[in-house]
Amino acid sequence: MIDWLELIALVLGGFCAGLINVIAGNGSAITLPLLMWVGLDANTANATNRVGALFQTTSAISSLSKTKRVRYMIKQSYFIISPIIIGAIIGANLAIDIPETIMRVAIGTIMIGLLVTILFNPNKWLIPTDGMIDKRTPKIWLAYLGLGFYGGFIQMGFGILFLSISVLMAKYALKDGNIMKLFIAFLMTIPSFFIFALSGSIDWLYGLTLAAGTASGARFGAKTVVQHPKANAITRKVLIAVILIAIVKMFQPLVIEYFAQ
Repeated sequence: MIDWLELIALVLGGFCAGLINVIAGNGSAITLPLLMWVGLDANTANATNRVGALFQTTSAISSLSKTKRVRYMIKQSYFIISPIIIGAIIGANLAIDIPETIMRVAIGTIMIGLLVTILFNPNKWLIPTDGMIDKRTPKIWLAYLGLGFYGGFIQMGFGILFLSISVLMAKYALKDGNIMKLFIAFLMTIPSFFIFALSGSIDWLYGLTLAAGTASGARFGAKTVVQHPKANAITRKVLIAVILIAIVKMFQPLVIEYFAQ
């Protein structure tokens, strides 16, 4: 029997996640717990989440105005397509035996470092795109390879880490980095989606319901926020809120477990 309350919750939660993903990232912090709330186990939720991700990224890219700047930034993304896709395929296929506690501490620590940088050194994040910096170095290529691997395996927090590499290492403006992020996230989602789909791990009813919400939220965000004149400042503020939520999500189970002992 279909529970309409669950389906409505998936659409609304998906809309919020799609909007957040377009502006900053980490919308999976909403969708993964939501999918588990409706009764999916963690692995099925992780697989089903890819349906919403595919629809969301497709909607965001198709909604971007085809301005000269957008076309230029998409061309700038070509260099990092191969490391992101290679990493995503490997990450989606490999079952890595990393203790959850270690992974949570590592990701949470990275998020804290990013938050400190955003709060106390905002100038690093509010730069214009620096055309004098060589953005095709082996160091940057390897950073995006690692990011693709992470995104294929977990996905949660991919947008935040993509913006971090693009702004802090490659010296792109937040607004430009966001355009690249949407294009790359779309490409990266395709192989991961088919790997999970062919494995039979996806719950299609919940996945397509979630996708209706994520696609709508992404379309709204792409049309109203990404190309806004104050997009850099808006993205920075949303990024702060999203990173705070991510830090809480990473450390909350560890804190509860510690005090329960």
